[in-house]
Amino acid sequence: MKLKYIAAWILAAGMMAGCGDDFLTVIPETALSSNTFFTSESDFKQAVNATYEPFRQMYNERAWILEEMHSDNTYYARNVLYGAVDPTENVADFAVPTANGVTANDNVLVQYRLNYRVIARANQVVALIDGVDFDATSKANLKGQALFLRAFAYFDLVRLFGKVPLHLTPVVGREDAPLKLSTTEEIYAQIEKDAKEAAAGLFDKAKQEAGRVTSGTAKMLLANLYITQKKWPLAEPLLKEIVASGQYALMPDYNDAFSTTGGNKNNKESLFEIQYMEGSSGYNGNQIYRFIPSPITAVEIAPITGTSNPQPTSQESNNIPTPDLIAAYETGDKRKDISIGYVTLSGSLVENKTYPYIKKYARTHALHNNTGQNWPVYRYAEVLLFLAESLNEQGKPADAAVYLDQVRARAGLAATKAASQADMREAIFKERRVELAFENKRWFDLTRTGRVKEIIGAYGAKVKANPQAYYFPKTAVPPPNAFTVLDDYYGLPAVEAALTPHF
Repeated sequence: MKLKYIAAWILAAGMMAGCGDDFLTVIPETALSSNTFFTSESDFKQAVNATYEPFRQMYNERAWILEEMHSDNTYYARNVLYGAVDPTENVADFAVPTANGVTANDNVLVQYRLNYRVIARANQVVALIDGVDFDATSKANLKGQALFLRAFAYFDLVRLFGKVPLHLTPVVGREDAPLKLSTTEEIYAQIEKDAKEAAAGLFDKAKQEAGRVTSGTAKMLLANLYITQKKWPLAEPLLKEIVASGQYALMPDYNDAFSTTGGNKNNKESLFEIQYMEGSSGYNGNQIYRFIPSPITAVEIAPITGTSNPQPTSQESNNIPTPDLIAAYETGDKRKDISIGYVTLSGSLVENKTYPYIKKYARTHALHNNTGQNWPVYRYAEVLLFLAESLNEQGKPADAAVYLDQVRARAGLAATKAASQADMREAIFKERRVELAFENKRWFDLTRTGRVKEIIGAYGAKVKANPQAYYFPKTAVPPPNAFTVLDDYYGLPAVEAALTPHF
């Protein structure tokens, strides 16, 4: 892969409150500082590379828990031989303990800190890059990447928490770290500002080094922001610019929209994906191993992973496709068999011993627990679905159908029959679910459309009424507090609250 992230952050600059030194490697600690390091284009390129780096851990470990399994798309499969993993189960069960606006949930804490690690590194670049003389076009591109990454991190934070501290300059001391919570509107405004400036400075896909964000990526983020705010007329032209650029297209086969562990990365359909690389360099992921139902034998796992050294696992299994999602696919939808596979586990305590799993990310690789496929963040299919939504919400369902049907045609489905605005709205909502399944979109679709209590309330009732249909052994049931916390936002991390007087 062309873009290799820096494994060690080489700045001695201060970080955000609660973002401790455990994830920093300063080389050498006594010699480098922001004053001595940022002196050349090469330095800023390394710093921007390092700004991407936290997303690898985020998308491998936490984002799918908070943004996909915290929905009706996926659930966990209890392995009573292994035991409970409360923080993750609480997210899946909509039972995250929250008091006075904070929670001790570890998934929330890590996601929060990883986003602020991105923001801290981006702030360092943005604060210093204009003061160093090098090629203006390259400088605009590097600064654009930093601005985009800051905006993208804040977009994740604001959708997860509603209100967070808005840090826009480097923190140089502990007294600078605690900030008051900014309002949702203030954070939206900063995301808009950063994304606009990023779009103006970034290279397009044809010129940009593979793996880096582009002007099209920034436009997509800005359109996503406007759609979240229901500013449909502002989103439409941005999405049409992406379409008209000719630099993106649907891959003819849905399966090819996603990378293999060693190829097909940053393809024609990709606007932004998190970069992984199989091997010993430390850039690998292992998502499929976090998702595979368990306990699974070496013989049972071998066809899924294709490794030369298949090994058994016994763990609490997560991100298991729900019966609800499986039923959402229409008859003949090619995406279903590409996205979802089935495995029978001889050691399972579930009655029929058969589970679905996320086949979309089960790509053949060499060694157990070491994968290299990229994680899709923005794909051209979502551009088309967002454009359809923007047009429909402006009272143009017939125009919306043109873009919706492009996505459906690739899936082997007939043109939509939706004609009214209300029917088209529901058709797009349903299409997003199956097209973007397991890509961390469902929770945000539920919150931005105001449908959390409606949809999750009904889903939770089904889980509690028939736990065995949701992968519980006969001896296990959901906890008493399951599906009692149906809030649009998570509580802020309790550990961070101990470090600031503002929340």
